[in-house]
Amino acid sequence: MKKIKIVGVLLAALFSVNFVHAQEILTLNQALKYALENKAEAKKSTLDLENAQYKIDEVRGGALPQISGAGTLTYNPMLQKVALPGEIIGKPGETVMVAMGQKWQSNASLQVNQQLFNQSLFTGLKAAKTTKEFYIINKSLSDEQLIEKVANAYYDVFQTQLQLETVDNNLNSTTKTRDVIAGLVQAGLGKKIDLDRTSVAVNNLKANRQILINALELKENALKFAIGMPMQQEVKLPNETFEINLSTADLAAAELASRTEVRLLEKQNQLLELNRNAMKAELYPKLSFSGNLGYLGMGPTFPIFAKNEGVKWSGFSGLGLNLSIPIFTGGTTKAKINQATIQLKQAQVDLEDTKLALSLSNENAKSQITNSLLTINSNRENVQLAKEVLDNTQNNYKNGLATLTDLLDAENAYADAQNNLSTSLLNYKVAEVQLIKAKGELNTLLNSK
Repeated sequence: MKKIKIVGVLLAALFSVNFVHAQEILTLNQALKYALENKAEAKKSTLDLENAQYKIDEVRGGALPQISGAGTLTYNPMLQKVALPGEIIGKPGETVMVAMGQKWQSNASLQVNQQLFNQSLFTGLKAAKTTKEFYIINKSLSDEQLIEKVANAYYDVFQTQLQLETVDNNLNSTTKTRDVIAGLVQAGLGKKIDLDRTSVAVNNLKANRQILINALELKENALKFAIGMPMQQEVKLPNETFEINLSTADLAAAELASRTEVRLLEKQNQLLELNRNAMKAELYPKLSFSGNLGYLGMGPTFPIFAKNEGVKWSGFSGLGLNLSIPIFTGGTTKAKINQATIQLKQAQVDLEDTKLALSLSNENAKSQITNSLLTINSNRENVQLAKEVLDNTQNNYKNGLATLTDLLDAENAYADAQNNLSTSLLNYKVAEVQLIKAKGELNTLLNSK
């Protein structure tokens, strides 16, 4: 019995934990931070940045001394013979065939090479450092694009939640009206056609509610995917998500130079300029130092570890300077330089076009914010007015001064007004995100509550 009680307590605790976890509120700030930690785009941009440092290490390694070792062991079962004049061994007029070399030969050496002057290498070092700066900016841009996508998906879910809440309220109100009419019909004081009409309205609202529930599930799944959250995890958004913050609706002109897209393209232009310089560096001479140190052993027996006098050992070494001067390459280097110049000019055109597109986005965002604020104010007044009309119509219907048609129309008008307000709030939030983006301040959403 004690074991059963213990198991029961543990199960109760487990279910209570799951229930609390399922009801956890997901704020926009939490959703954005979760995405930046778990979404594939954020992880890949972080890995790109890490890989950029390895590229710098790779290029820097080329400027350091290159040291390598080598060793060989050769067995010659048949020594090559050469023809020598017999005079050298006291046989004038004859040709003597003499075997050259030894049956066994071993060689161990150490080589070193150091670049002294290599303009291509020096340019590559600058390009590698600039590449890392490029990936730092690229990560910022990837994060901003992810923030924008998550914010839009987040607000889209909330709009559907508001629509579902409106339908629920309307369904409750219409259901109460149907129940009252049903009571009147039972008492012989009401018309059955009125009961049928309200029943049809209730069924329609139930159908619309199910459609919204399905749409909400799809949008919640889209939000989970956008932030990299498991599909089994439940999400719940706070009620204050659509609060209007006029401080973010600052319509001042955005500074394009601070936009991440512009900084990224400018850094790309620097990389293309360095690429052209690397092509030009092929016209410069190259100077390097080389050296080697080795040990050679030969004899009729296996030379390694041999202690007999038949194996002879000798050391060797050498130092040198290597100079390479390009004289004529057939115009290939010039052609590469010209191609790099064209790429740089194309990137500059892209930069100007991007600035123009960002300026357009900024102006559109300001217009959308202004129009959205006007629409929200109008829809709020309309919701208040529709609510007053509904209250008056309900009172008149109870007193027999209004028809059922008037009541149903008032309920639909109130629901439409609420949905229009929800849509205008979503449009404002989307425009707000675009305006924040236009000002290059998407990261400020990470500090939102």
